[in-house]
Amino acid sequence: MTLFRPCIDLHQGKVKQIVGGSLNDQGAKTNYVSPYNAAYYASLYQTHGLTGGHVIALGPGNKDEALNALKAWPQGLQFGGGVTDENASEFLQAGATHVIVTSFLFEGGHLSADRLDRIRKEVGAERLVLDLSCRRTDAGWQIATDRWQTITETAINRETLAELAGHCSEFLIHAADVEGLQAGIDTELVTLLGEISPLPVTYAGGARSLQDLQLVNELSQGKVDLTIGSALDIFGGHGVTLEACIAWNKQH
Repeated sequence: MTLFRPCIDLHQGKVKQIVGGSLNDQGAKTNYVSPYNAAYYASLYQTHGLTGGHVIALGPGNKDEALNALKAWPQGLQFGGGVTDENASEFLQAGATHVIVTSFLFEGGHLSADRLDRIRKEVGAERLVLDLSCRRTDAGWQIATDRWQTITETAINRETLAELAGHCSEFLIHAADVEGLQAGIDTELVTLLGEISPLPVTYAGGARSLQDLQLVNELSQGKVDLTIGSALDIFGGHGVTLEACIAWNKQH
């Protein structure tokens, strides 16, 4: 059954909701900047038992906030953003349940078997989440790295997910083209993920209402969880309340 998974997105040291495809070295198109810090949201999620969520550092300048969130709820959140085999253990020791890895796995647009093996050996597959965030191309969906600006040659398909499944415990997949737009989820991608993923997978991108939880549940046959960001009331949105998401999770 599809569940709501919470998020804390950090950009330039602040909790923000941004338009994913706009993120670059100069900044990003921003939907919301929170007056609250990351620890506030971590504590909020802990109070309501919202497990399986993540704190993501989007670029530099976010480490302190990320560590504060992990300290506020030890063993309550996954962490991603600049994770490598050299620093992954630091975030696990700081309280992350899992580390989320994406750009580190690629060299020159190609998936590196060596890097994947190194980080799996460092943290264990059971504590590793692979971020396979992607952009739509004429050929389908290709994994995108470097803040979703570099489209790699690795496709989101049954073969890729089967190959990677032995190295991790979950997949996290942002649909970068619709991330932050509140214009609806990528229904074709969600359907595909429900059909081909051998592991639990969390989808993010475009969710705008509580009905999207029902839609993801139907399209994926309950195999894909959903993160809602910009549409959520705690991030300045008007599409859905955190209270409604909590109720959904309790009901299901």
